[in-house]
Order: sequence, then C-alpha cells, then structure tokens
Amino acid sequence: MIVTLPPLPYELTALEPYISKQTLEFHHGKHHQTYVTNLNNLIQSAPQQYASLEDIIRDTAGKAGQEGIFNNAAQVWNHTFFWNGMKANGGGEPTGDIAALIQRDLGGYEGFKDTFKKTAISQFGSGWGWLVLDENGTLKVTKTGNADLPMIHGQKALLACDVWEHAYYLDYQNRRADFVDAFLNHLINWDFVNQNLAAG
Repeated sequence: MIVTLPPLPYELTALEPYISKQTLEFHHGKHHQTYVTNLNNLIQSAPQQYASLEDIIRDTAGKAGQEGIFNNAAQVWNHTFFWNGMKANGGGEPTGDIAALIQRDLGGYEGFKDTFKKTAISQFGSGWGWLVLDENGTLKVTKTGNADLPMIHGQKALLACDVWEHAYYLDYQNRRADFVDAFLNHLINWDFVNQNLAAG
C-alpha cells in the first residue's frame, strides 16, 4: 500500500485568522507530508506494506522495534483526523446528537470547554487533546503524548486538537491556551463530530 497525503478539506486560507495560511503550508505540506514519506519508506519491505493505516497502527502499537512505523502511521492518522475536525466559521455550541452527550457526561457546553482547554494545555510537551467515547459509551476528554491516540486504548475518537508546538507557534508563539481557545470558539466542525458519533 502506498500511503498518500490527504488533501486539506478546505483552502489554505479558510481558517484565517485563527490558523494562518503559512501555518497550514508548513503543518500540512511539510510536517504531515514527512510522516507520510517516512511511513512509506519504513513499510516498503515490512509485513505491514499491504495493511490499512488503522491496522498498521494497531499491529505496531507497543511493539519493540516497531516504534518508527507506529509513530509515523499514527501521526498520519492523527493529522488527517485533526484537519477534518475543523472548518471555517466553526466552533461554538454543538448541535446534533453530540450536544445531548456533552450535556449528559460533561456538564454541558461550558463544562466541556473548560475541561477540554485544561486537558489540552496541560499536556506536557508534544501531544493531543481528544474528545472520545470510552468502552462504555461515555463521553470523555483525554490527552495523549506524541503520536499516541485513542484507538489503541479502546476509545473512539470524535475530535482532536493538535498541541504539538508546530501546530500553533507561527501564529501564537508560546500561547498554547490562546490557540486552544480559538479551536474551541471558532474552528470545531461539529458536523464531523456527529458523523464520527453516528459511525458507531
């Protein structure tokens, strides 16, 4: 299988002023592309060369000697998921089925925002903030370091916020909290979240 860089689901300028064209050019066109290139090189003669991206991630998670394949495969998946979870004129209060779950499990929209922001900005070093469904169908906010992701922990990802420094430094410098605020208030694609929820 040849892994390819998925195109962004919007124009490079679509998320301005919250994420600049320059950031997307570097983050998608260079960082995400590098993970794709590295993964293709690593699986050329490996057993995973014909597997799906998700199977590669699950098959290599936690296995000695497979860290390079796992890290690059997971980062290809994480970034694609992150891009699709945003849109122009997004953010704000959720609509659809996710709104009821947020009310039930996270104390409503303000509770969700507060928990998500605190969780994402408290991730030490590089990583991700996530909205997930756990094994019991309960909505939770979690965080992972580096390339780690919910699918290898029995959780279903619904939304991701990239808090690696390269995701926000050109636009926000060291102000991770401001970036997460912008993500919550102006960028979340709730339609994407509801689609993930409906997919079961």
